[in-house]
Amino acid sequence: MIKLNDILRVEDLSIVKVRFNLMFRDNWDPIEDFKNGNIQIMLEGQYWNYKSKKSFREGQITIGFVRINRNDNLWLLFHIGRVTKDLNKKDGVGYEFEVIPEYEKYLGRLIVRFKNKSQTMIRWASSVMEDCEVAQILPDIFDNDIFPGYENINLSWEELSRVIEKDNWKTALQNQKGVYLITDVSNGKKYVGSATGDEMILQRWRDYVKNGNGGNEGLKNLNFDHIREYFRYSILDIYKSTVDDQTILQRESWWKRVLLTRGEFGYNQN
Repeated sequence: MIKLNDILRVEDLSIVKVRFNLMFRDNWDPIEDFKNGNIQIMLEGQYWNYKSKKSFREGQITIGFVRINRNDNLWLLFHIGRVTKDLNKKDGVGYEFEVIPEYEKYLGRLIVRFKNKSQTMIRWASSVMEDCEVAQILPDIFDNDIFPGYENINLSWEELSRVIEKDNWKTALQNQKGVYLITDVSNGKKYVGSATGDEMILQRWRDYVKNGNGGNEGLKNLNFDHIREYFRYSILDIYKSTVDDQTILQRESWWKRVLLTRGEFGYNQN
C-alpha cells in the first residue's frame, strides 16, 4: 500500500493542511469545474474562509483534493500551494498563495482513496496522510476517463458525450446488455430503455449523443437543447451478452411499471 506522503515526501507536516473539497456555494460540485477547466473557481473554494473562523495562516502549505464521485472515496489532487498573504477576510476568499512547482506534475493525475470520517473538510496533514492511500497516478490529466462501474454511472448529456468514445467506457458498454434510465431533472420525468442489439448499451447511448432522442417516440418532441441541459443517464440492470433478449425486455417492462414511466411521470409510450 502506497501512502500519499510516500509520493509527496513533505518533511514538516506540522505546517500542512489538507482540504477535501466536496461542495461549496449553493451545492456546486467542484469536480465538474475541474473537468470543464474552471480551475480559478476551484482555487477560490480551496482558499475560502468560513464565517466563523479562518482556514489557514501565512506560510502554511495547503493540499487540495476534490471528490471524483459522490458515491465513492476517491479524491483527485488538484492543488498544492503555500499561503503568502492573509487577506483577513471571512466568508470569502481569504488568502493569496503561490503554487509549489515541484508538485505540479501530480496535479490532476494523482488519485487517493480516503474515507473522511469527520465532518470537517479541512484537516491537519499529520492526522490524515497515513489514511490517504494512493489509488492511481494517471498517465495524463483526469478528464472523467475512469469507468466507475455500472452501478455508479450517473451522467449528464455533456458528460456522456465526453466519455462515450473513450476506450475503457467503450469496452464496458459494448459488451453488456441492460436496462437503463434517463431522467429529466427539469421536471422529474423518466424514460426506461433497454439495450440488446449490436454493441448493446454503447450503441444505444451513442444514438442519444447524436440526436438526443435515440429514435424513441416519447422523446422526439423534446428540443435537443433541453435534452443537453437537463437529461441524465444511469443503468438499472446489467446482463452478460449471452443472456436471452426476452429477459432484458421483461425487466425493462418491470421497471416501467415500478417507476410509472408510461404515464404522467415519464416519457415511455409503450
